[in-house]
Amino acid sequence: MKLSVIGCGYLGAVHAASMAELGHEVVGVDVDAAKIELLATGRTPFFEPGFEELLTTSLGSGRLRFGADLAEAAGCQIHFVCVGTPQKRGEYAADLQYVEAAIESLLGVLQPGELLVGKSTVPVGTAARLSELVVEKVPGAALAWNPEFLREGFAVQDTLHPDRLVYGIPQDETGAAAEALLDEVYAPIVAAGTPKVVTDYATAEMVKTAANSFLAMKISFINAMAELCEATGADVKQLADAIGYDDRIGRKFLNAGLGFGGGCLPKDIRAFMARAGELGADQALTFLREVDNINMRRRIRMVELAREVLDGSLLGKRVAVLGAAFKPESDDIRDSPALNVAAQLQLQGANVVLTDPAAIENCKRQWPQIDYADTAEEAAKGADAVLLLTEWKQFRELDPVAFGRVVRQKRVLDGRNALDRDKWEAAGWSYRALGRRHSS
Repeated sequence: MKLSVIGCGYLGAVHAASMAELGHEVVGVDVDAAKIELLATGRTPFFEPGFEELLTTSLGSGRLRFGADLAEAAGCQIHFVCVGTPQKRGEYAADLQYVEAAIESLLGVLQPGELLVGKSTVPVGTAARLSELVVEKVPGAALAWNPEFLREGFAVQDTLHPDRLVYGIPQDETGAAAEALLDEVYAPIVAAGTPKVVTDYATAEMVKTAANSFLAMKISFINAMAELCEATGADVKQLADAIGYDDRIGRKFLNAGLGFGGGCLPKDIRAFMARAGELGADQALTFLREVDNINMRRRIRMVELAREVLDGSLLGKRVAVLGAAFKPESDDIRDSPALNVAAQLQLQGANVVLTDPAAIENCKRQWPQIDYADTAEEAAKGADAVLLLTEWKQFRELDPVAFGRVVRQKRVLDGRNALDRDKWEAAGWSYRALGRRHSS
């Protein structure tokens, strides 16, 4: 099939390359000419494991190309809209200007029988409103909503081998045709037996925000338990292990620590709350406000813990920070708890030296006043304390004996409960972590 992908950021670029991998002829369109030039030459504007290889393969096949002119989308059977929906400045609500602009621009090339497919995360009710516009301007065309469920660090896998497909389609005679077109796009995925949910627009829109809200709630729940553990002397890791054996609860997303960040979970749960308020159903989601509050408190507590470990003062103390991306296998620093803590330590008088395998260049643009290092050893040279804030594999696997030779004081704060505590303490380190008992 001939497909267009409008918006070639993280979601769109991965989707475009993946659709070419499935055998389709794909054009990716974006208004950012520099980004298009990078992608067209096989270079990636962001870090994502496996994506550069997929991009190179797809470009080499001749099935993938990129352009900055929306006219290049003309003649495609399906147009995927993959633009961003950031949080509005000063509000919780999502900013839909980019989605609306993309849809309105596409109306100039859209033909009867073609399908517009939204993949962006939008407030419930958006698709129904945009569908009316599409049908009015281009009779015979249709709109579907096909939410994405990408995890940064696993985006290629999640696109080519998703755990489910969700189609929000028109509830009229055009719905069956829309479903058939999407089935053709995802034919290998459907043939593999991937679960498929075919539903209305509102349900499809809510699937993504409801899923993200549940994950955020689970993360904040265990972090609330960490707060109680610190007050009672209990150990949150053992607590999580114990309750995680209950298959109704499960162990995943019960890792206490700095909490969630990134470009999705924080802004999605806030937009969900804002939309519920607009619909007069705000009481249904008031718990999400506390989920958000618990999450943000973890960052404050980490700074307090660092001050406590550093004998009550951050002033002039050399602090090594391992990790800046909001999660490992990503260079994304949007709403990153790790970078937020590093910045707060710097602002409160510590001499911070930060390292991250992928995110340093992004950090330098946002926080040029922080010192950066290429390796954990370089960052930790002469440090009074080491903070693990993003659980990259290379940090988790550090040898505490050898690493102890470069620091001034063997004090480690495990912000992700990711290190082998016994191993580090056996090497002479003072170990502290959120929600964990400490030896001293």
